[in-house]
Amino acid sequence: MQIDVLVIGAGAAGLMCAATAGYRGKKVVVVDMGKKPGRKILISGGGRCNFTNENARAENYICQNPHFIKSALSRYSAQDFIELVERHGVNYHHKTLGQLFCDDSAKDIVDVLMTECDWAGVEVKMRNEVLSVTKTESGYQVNTTETSYTCTSLVVASGGLTMPKLGASPIGYKIAEQFGLKVLPTTAALVPFTLHDHDKARFDGLSGISILTEVSSDSGDSFKENILFTHRGLSGPAILQISSFWQAGQAVTINLLPDHNLSEIIADWRQHQAQKSIKNLLATILPKRFIECLIESKDIPDKAVNQLSHAEIQALHPFMHQWQIKPNGTEGYRTAEVTLGGVDTDELSSKTFAAKKSEGLYFIGEVIDVTGWLGGYNFQACWAQGVATGLVVT
Repeated sequence: MQIDVLVIGAGAAGLMCAATAGYRGKKVVVVDMGKKPGRKILISGGGRCNFTNENARAENYICQNPHFIKSALSRYSAQDFIELVERHGVNYHHKTLGQLFCDDSAKDIVDVLMTECDWAGVEVKMRNEVLSVTKTESGYQVNTTETSYTCTSLVVASGGLTMPKLGASPIGYKIAEQFGLKVLPTTAALVPFTLHDHDKARFDGLSGISILTEVSSDSGDSFKENILFTHRGLSGPAILQISSFWQAGQAVTINLLPDHNLSEIIADWRQHQAQKSIKNLLATILPKRFIECLIESKDIPDKAVNQLSHAEIQALHPFMHQWQIKPNGTEGYRTAEVTLGGVDTDELSSKTFAAKKSEGLYFIGEVIDVTGWLGGYNFQACWAQGVATGLVVT
């Protein structure tokens, strides 16, 4: 079948690109090996899809070229996508830190994209796996399990390696390498940590406890959000955020009291509640079970405040404000939200996402080395990249 544009991947970036190109009168087909379009959209944000972030800027993305995503974000902003969502009558709400979620269901966002593709005359072919890609004189020939396509422009929006149960595939990296593009090492990001056996045993029973903290990595990045104890280790927004910066073998530093100064609090306790135990007083500002766990492991003395020595008081402040824990690893691609690394952005145009080494070939979305923070940033990058590419494919 002869078409103008073939898009590999019916996810956020691929569908956005297809609709944009379709509206320009291009004959566009999207192929995807999965059963449903927008599978990661459907499960995102607890099923409500954190579809953008009003604060999205280049600084919120990890990429070897920190300026690469600037152009696309400046040309298609969060407000542009919000206006699209509003035109389709989708109700949404604001959460903290600029995050926007659907009131009803993540399916609303998939419906917006599929409706746009329908109106733009785009064909979306599911359960259609790419078998081979060949360069031709005028473009590319792509053989799939269903048919063979000849296209002028080929857009690879096949995603990363996260959530293999949803059909994640390395096809995008393979196509990049086939055409001589460098692919940077990939790893799971925005992912929970697992703990060493001794820490797992130590925190057994804390599963479900959430604490507002500020978590820092050796890279100097820090995030003030909740951490969550799980039966496997540590999760929660702050942990997912810092996982993108964490290297194996490193410890993470957790300020357990980011809104307090423990030295000042203890001074006050010594003046007004000196007879009370440090355990019970700390349990007024942190979860009781967590404090009991720290008492049990002798990280905190089990004494009344007026029995604490000067050295014990001196040690408590850095312990609570700079608590260190060394993860065993991460839960990996199985539960990660995104893939860090991918197609090297030095191989692509930051304006069009075209491969510099192969005319008519484009890479967008999670397959490239642009990884956003948690909180709608990755979706906004997908919308912006999809539009940027959809406006130039021939």
